[in-house]
Amino acid sequence: MSNDDLGERFSKLIDRRRIGVVEIRGVIDGAVRTEAMTRVLGAARRNRQVRAVVLDIDSPGGGAVGSEILHVAVKRLAAEKPVVAWIRTTGASGAYFLACGATRIVAFPAAIVGSIGVISIRPILVEALRRVGAHIDVTKTGQFKDLGAPWREPTAEDAAKENELVQAIFRRFTSAVRTARGFDDAALAHVTTGEVWLGTQALELGLVDAIVEDEEGATEMAQDLAALPHRHTVRLGPRKNLLQRMGVPGAGMGPPSSRWITELEGWMSAPRVRA
Repeated sequence: MSNDDLGERFSKLIDRRRIGVVEIRGVIDGAVRTEAMTRVLGAARRNRQVRAVVLDIDSPGGGAVGSEILHVAVKRLAAEKPVVAWIRTTGASGAYFLACGATRIVAFPAAIVGSIGVISIRPILVEALRRVGAHIDVTKTGQFKDLGAPWREPTAEDAAKENELVQAIFRRFTSAVRTARGFDDAALAHVTTGEVWLGTQALELGLVDAIVEDEEGATEMAQDLAALPHRHTVRLGPRKNLLQRMGVPGAGMGPPSSRWITELEGWMSAPRVRA
């Protein structure tokens, strides 16, 4: 063992200050369980030994409510200690929303960044039900009680109401982007079209603060922001089972449920670039 290794070990023993690394991998409300992740971020905020946090992000986004809940949790954390959101591969839609709560946003040069927008999708099964001879009988208390139901065609009033909800969520999202990035109206309009960009393009647009190629670079930025003399890190997050530690896809998803569908839908709708 070299003297440098001994010095590193001794430093870790006598100086308990750490940079926490939190992995956010997967679809929000899918593999990324909002409640569990909120607890992780809250624990990091309360832990006095954790002096800064790096969010290691690879997510296409997910549920609108879950994304905003995580944005609020990240913002509360950043109010007490530096938070660096590093977009490793994909930081789109709700994942970018949560990143806007951080002190700094950085990205890998070829990472997918953006997709700032809101979408509402529902199937219409009227023709399919007709073909199989099925009929749905509905008793409801109000005009919009079955808004989004797949067994009937949407009315003009339905479409207007759904658009109203989408626009309300969109305003909350864009407000967070404006606050985090300091955009004026023109700059905000330019980046909130639902488009995605590479990390290098996102830097030019002001969506990220810097290009960072690896976790070491992200922790170095966190170290500088926290004025730490070292980069001793600690992994924070829910305990992983054996299959997760072995890297088995979907190992942390639990038994088959709607969470699986959410995860699949999220990644299917995310832009993927292959070489």
